[in-house]
Amino acid sequence: MSGNQKRYLKSVYIKKIVSHRDQKTFTVFRPLNDEMKKEMAAGVKEIFDFYGGTAMLKSSRDVYIKPNAVDSKPYAYTRPEALEAVISYWKEAGARKIFVFENSTVCNLTRLVFEITGYAKLCKKLGAVPVYLDEEETTEVTFAGADAPYDRNTYRLSKTVAEKLIARKDENLYINLPKLKTHSMGVVTLGIKNQWAFPRHEDRGYDHNYNLHGKLVDVLARVRPDFTLIEGVEGSIYGHYNALALADTCIRPFGVLIGGPNVVAVDIVGARVFGYDVEDVPHIKIAVERGLGQGVSKLGDITVHGDYRDIRKLDIIGDLKKFGGKYPFDLYPEFPEDVRIIRGREMACREGCVNNPLAVLQTLAKDYNGRGGWTLIMGKGLDKSEVDSISGPVLIAGHCAIEEVSDRLIQRLGRRRVYLSGTCNDLRATTESMCHMMKVNPMKLAPINPARSLYALARAKLNKSRGMLVSPASHLIKLR
Repeated sequence: MSGNQKRYLKSVYIKKIVSHRDQKTFTVFRPLNDEMKKEMAAGVKEIFDFYGGTAMLKSSRDVYIKPNAVDSKPYAYTRPEALEAVISYWKEAGARKIFVFENSTVCNLTRLVFEITGYAKLCKKLGAVPVYLDEEETTEVTFAGADAPYDRNTYRLSKTVAEKLIARKDENLYINLPKLKTHSMGVVTLGIKNQWAFPRHEDRGYDHNYNLHGKLVDVLARVRPDFTLIEGVEGSIYGHYNALALADTCIRPFGVLIGGPNVVAVDIVGARVFGYDVEDVPHIKIAVERGLGQGVSKLGDITVHGDYRDIRKLDIIGDLKKFGGKYPFDLYPEFPEDVRIIRGREMACREGCVNNPLAVLQTLAKDYNGRGGWTLIMGKGLDKSEVDSISGPVLIAGHCAIEEVSDRLIQRLGRRRVYLSGTCNDLRATTESMCHMMKVNPMKLAPINPARSLYALARAKLNKSRGMLVSPASHLIKLR
């Protein structure tokens, strides 16, 4: 590695997007206007050019782009305008083929998410190849830190990731394109967290607790992006999966692009936008401790280029002080009053059985008028008198609570009134159970014509997708 390359590994480039939005509320998700799209394209070009541009292409001249397409929920995914700018840049730079790949979150099929977000149409327009990782064959690998006390020490990687980004890493350019977001379980979800898409759906629910942070770094130790570019036209606070009804509270117009070849350095700077340091974000801290920072261990190690040179007191939109110097990452504390929430006193992991069910509950209640009149139980060390006072339907989330109280509740209430969501985070079981109890049709969660939605689902199934999709009939039939 040349001296110049080593210097770049300790640098991050920040570019402002200053065009006027002309948007009074974030509760309506809008495409960027033409002026902002041009500025986006210019900013992407400026950042890539600074780090060598065409010289970054490797021997195959193929480019693999990983956006954050966790879901089709507004503000949760990388804006298609950013993806378009990145694809266009590398197309003009002489890339042979450009691939856009993803494995969306549990409850989704990637093909459907690409259809809703416009990624599929964009790939067709620009000649990029969409790669749906949930439809590929997989190979089993061991978590890099498998000496840790994990419930499951292995996970399955798709063919594209295993062959193109690991075995043939020296031949292919891998661009990591996350969205600027806090995360109610991981504090932030930026470049490192964006790679949690790589394990198969069935493998993600295990250890989705206090061990999540270590597992995120285990994946990073195996798969390293060549370049990370955070899209921050907007950024979310109060977590990564906000109810759209709360968008004016949870979405901030940061208007930044943050890029560099060292994902740890980029994530440190991205976290700083929210007011966080290395010590505040467990997975960044662990990555540094494991020596994955490539010479960067703290903010002071990073040289910042572009429009913000001194980021020690970074306050992009001037309201950070209102939040005490750190934007909140935990869920906005507003949940339906007619849903009783019981947490274990001994253990209740924010990273798993607590915040995933609460995020689903908040969204179904606020965005889809979901019904209440039931109880949510999660965690370990539950109060016996509280549990025995339950009379209506109950969802028990997480294996700790299931092991502790499910038999007693089923015996007293009957299996028909008790819903179970296992592992540390079985998001499909949680969503199906809540859709049934709250009478929310899951098809409404896909905001496109039902015919297009069903066509995408059929294509995914024909291609043997391994995605754990919510049953379209879960509001009508009790499945869990």
